[in-house]
Amino acid sequence: MSGLDWGILIVTLASIIFYGLYRSRGNRNMDDYLLAGQSLPWYHVCLSVMATQASAVTFLSAPGQGYADGMRFVQFYFGLPLAMVVLSVTFVPIFHRLRVFTAYEYLEERFDGRVRILTSLLFLLQRGLSTGLSIYAPAIILSTILGWNIYWTNLIMGGLVLIYTVTGGTKAISYTHIQQMLIVTLAMGLAGYMTVHLLPERVGFTDALKVAGKAGRMNLIDLKFDPNSRYNLWSGLIGGFFLQLSYFGTDQSQVGRYLTGHSVGQSRLGLLMNGLLKVPMQFLILMVGVLVFSFYQFHESPIFFNKQETEKLKNSQYATRYQLLEIRHQLLAKERQKNVVMLETAMDGDNEEAVAEATKGLKETDEAIKAVKTSVVDLIKENNPAADTSDVNYVFLRFVLDYLPHGLIGLLIAVIFSASMGSIAAAYNSLASTSIVDIYKRRMHTGGDDRHYLNASKWATVGWGIFCIIVAQFANRFGSMIEAVNILGSLFYGVILGIFVVAFYMKSIGGKATFWAAIIGEILVVYCYLIDLTAFLWLNAIGCLLVMGFAWILQRVFRS
Repeated sequence: MSGLDWGILIVTLASIIFYGLYRSRGNRNMDDYLLAGQSLPWYHVCLSVMATQASAVTFLSAPGQGYADGMRFVQFYFGLPLAMVVLSVTFVPIFHRLRVFTAYEYLEERFDGRVRILTSLLFLLQRGLSTGLSIYAPAIILSTILGWNIYWTNLIMGGLVLIYTVTGGTKAISYTHIQQMLIVTLAMGLAGYMTVHLLPERVGFTDALKVAGKAGRMNLIDLKFDPNSRYNLWSGLIGGFFLQLSYFGTDQSQVGRYLTGHSVGQSRLGLLMNGLLKVPMQFLILMVGVLVFSFYQFHESPIFFNKQETEKLKNSQYATRYQLLEIRHQLLAKERQKNVVMLETAMDGDNEEAVAEATKGLKETDEAIKAVKTSVVDLIKENNPAADTSDVNYVFLRFVLDYLPHGLIGLLIAVIFSASMGSIAAAYNSLASTSIVDIYKRRMHTGGDDRHYLNASKWATVGWGIFCIIVAQFANRFGSMIEAVNILGSLFYGVILGIFVVAFYMKSIGGKATFWAAIIGEILVVYCYLIDLTAFLWLNAIGCLLVMGFAWILQRVFRS
């Protein structure tokens, strides 16, 4: 990065942090620190909810997902708008009426303390692990750009966010979220424009999409019902609905965002706008990845996008074997470019026979390139068994650093950092609020004053920050970050949602039956995942239905 890039990066991040701290000055009590005094308008709620969900994982891994797998990941979000409607009708008015700090306070009123504690612990475990992954994602950037050790980079990234989260609380987080989303929208739009601009002169936006389509990257909707397929219309609508309903309705990192709304109407409007905007936003981010794929059809792509690992190979005993693979890759890349030009010419002339022939040649070349890449991955494993052998998270970052102009590089790096800061800060805050309100204040220290619990919240934020940084040190073992985060959530969200569904809609069922149903349901969900019973999105529906079913059965057993 140039001095201009560093200047833009530092100024952007500093302005976000200082503005958030300035607007949040005067936190006097728990209500100010954890809920921003429930004073924020709907657009604050909407942007804060979106920024919490749109972490660095979104802007690093999602374009890489689009590059490697096409547009079909967008189906993951198809259940989101419906989930927002259900939340606005059911969850929001209940939480506002009870004036709760966390979603789990309601469960003790409805059931008992055991159910509240169990649900809180399930959330804390899932969110603590997921936040570790969110810290690791931007740490990849510093590690790649500066050549820093990834472990020290995790410590710096997690610690930087911790400073303003502890100091400013929820209001600081919400105000920084507004700036973050504005910068994100601007920068990703510029990235998409520049990707098309860098294509050969004769190739336009439509041509790039046609090339991507012939390579199977415009697979937007899959109508086939297949429980083992991760992304299709049905898994998105059904499994995605359950996941989004649980995430936004029972995950304190999201509930804490819309509880800051000035009224029920403001919180509802913020959620509904999030439902309308999130799918197009994710579509455009994936589209950037698809455009990067098209770009590399006309230019030689890296043999492996994680430059650090290939540099290690060049300086190892496997250097000669790697160089031979690199030569093979260069020859195949030229062959691919020739096939793409033939394909483009055939499509312009509406020559179906030539299109079919060029498409066949392109697919054969792509398979050969994948085989070369597999050989490189094998070498990386031989050289370093603990190496990160998935380069999906590095695709967009490598493209940005290699091809985009200085200034824009700094802005895009700032986007990834600021997005990460927003989601990590919200997670720290939610972990602290749940720990203090649902466990410490409820079970360990029941007689403290407001000042005591405010200080305890700050210390809890520090403690969870340290835990999440430790988790980040092992995150390189999880492959694609955006998939890893959602898989991890799917192991817990369905069960947590099931508890809330029983609480809201199955009024005859008590706490004892719900408690044991949740434990049994969680065990079975983890077992289903371990035996690879179905694609991970369906685990959300399975977990919810298991809790509902077992709670209904156990209630009758205990009653008899």
